[in-house]
Amino acid sequence: MQTGYYSAAAGMVTQFNRLNVVANNLANVNTSGFKQDNLIFGDYMRLYKDTRDELPHANNTREGAAFINRTMARVPQVVDKYTDFSVGSLQKTGNSLDVALSREGLFFAVKTPEGIRLTRDGSFSTNDEGKLVNREGYEVLPSDYFSSKQGISFSNIDSAIAIDKNGQISTNVPGSVKLTLNKKIMVLQPTNIKILKKEGDNLYSFGAISNVKPINQSGAVEQGFIEKSNVNAVKMMTELIETNRLVGMYQKAMDTQMNEMNKDAIDKIASKV
Repeated sequence: MQTGYYSAAAGMVTQFNRLNVVANNLANVNTSGFKQDNLIFGDYMRLYKDTRDELPHANNTREGAAFINRTMARVPQVVDKYTDFSVGSLQKTGNSLDVALSREGLFFAVKTPEGIRLTRDGSFSTNDEGKLVNREGYEVLPSDYFSSKQGISFSNIDSAIAIDKNGQISTNVPGSVKLTLNKKIMVLQPTNIKILKKEGDNLYSFGAISNVKPINQSGAVEQGFIEKSNVNAVKMMTELIETNRLVGMYQKAMDTQMNEMNKDAIDKIASKV
């Protein structure tokens, strides 16, 4: 059996997985609030050290040695995938309904047909009914949503909207410059950031509501700013080039294994006939 051929093929599959992640990161380099994904690769030695006590054969035995020798032929593989939730740079827009979160691990909450979801994209606006919504038209939830079941609404005569560091919204009283309190934007923090799952449209699901907690005094809400993607375009392009080169190397190894070695074997057999 041509072990090298299968090892090279497995290595190519690993790089294809990496290519998909890098390409998705690059595609969202200009998506507000997007968080890049990364892969963790594990080689045999690392996996062996982490799980040596769980091997199916005892150490220092003929069976154990044979198992290790077979496994040594395996190539690096994807052992984990994670999302980098570090804060992206904040870009000033001057739009009173654009808000950003300056702290890592905090999220806005929106109401979708599938339930409440989290997002870092604070590009908000009002719909035809005067309700505060995100880019996809989902309602942005206030801090009292679970008791009031109401969203955040504005009157068509509101000419000034102010949002403080904790998400408290104030609007002008008609005919004066005095501001009156409106709703407060809900800011949630997951109890464990690892439970979040991307669902598209820059949204995250979090399971049960007990997996998140409200942060009433976050001090992290920045009005008139948008959080940019935390994708480093230069780094991603470098990884893209590196991945393409590795795919080419594995392909060459497969060609060598399948073509040249088989040809050499055939020639040697033919010379003896």
